[in-house]
Amino acid sequence: MTTAISLDPPSHLTGHHRNTYDAIRRHPTAHNLEWHDVRSLLDAIAVVIEGDNGSLRATRNGHTALLHAPKHKDAPAEMVLAIRRFLEVSATPAAAPTAAAADLLVVIDHHEAKVYRVESHGSVPQKLVPYDPQGHGRHLHSAHEWTDGKRQPERKSYYEAVARTLGGADRIVLFGAGTGRSNAMDQLMADLTARHPTVAAKVIAAVVLEVHHTTEEQLLAEARSVFARFDGVNPVPAEGAR
Repeated sequence: MTTAISLDPPSHLTGHHRNTYDAIRRHPTAHNLEWHDVRSLLDAIAVVIEGDNGSLRATRNGHTALLHAPKHKDAPAEMVLAIRRFLEVSATPAAAPTAAAADLLVVIDHHEAKVYRVESHGSVPQKLVPYDPQGHGRHLHSAHEWTDGKRQPERKSYYEAVARTLGGADRIVLFGAGTGRSNAMDQLMADLTARHPTVAAKVIAAVVLEVHHTTEEQLLAEARSVFARFDGVNPVPAEGAR
């Protein structure tokens, strides 16, 4: 008897994609799924990046599957199993990572946020991008939030994801470009103040910089300088530190 995992396909899928989705879910594992159809489904539900030698990286809701295009037209059984598992785990967003207690720098614009552990020279930033519940990887819009008529704003979930990542910080410095509503740093600070006052209280400075024309090493050096000025000083709201 053939049974299916209790997992409904995303509502935006076409009928053809739904058929492929259901075929991947079926038990026993399908052996006649054409790779063309599987790849088309992945493109519809995930962000797919092609690498060298036919490698593929599919990302959806913060979960990633690494695949290799098969040599034949049909997807092998082990690949179908891997994709089935990917569909299952990526149906819900991955938990936001929480940074360990540290002095953290956030460099933010309306497209992405980078979080650095400042005390570590050569640290690699943890990058956050606006959360996309559909897994399309596109810039998100919301008709219920402000707009200047030129650029639609991110959803609040973007700033929520950053806030959750900063939960374990000792002190926080924010870097951003622009002013007012054109400055994602100000939007983040407003969100922290309204929704995450404990995190907001750890922000010791919010600095306007030309972040797009500054190297990572320069950003980290500037952040270390800011933190050094506040050594031994309790965190204060960012408005008083600018």
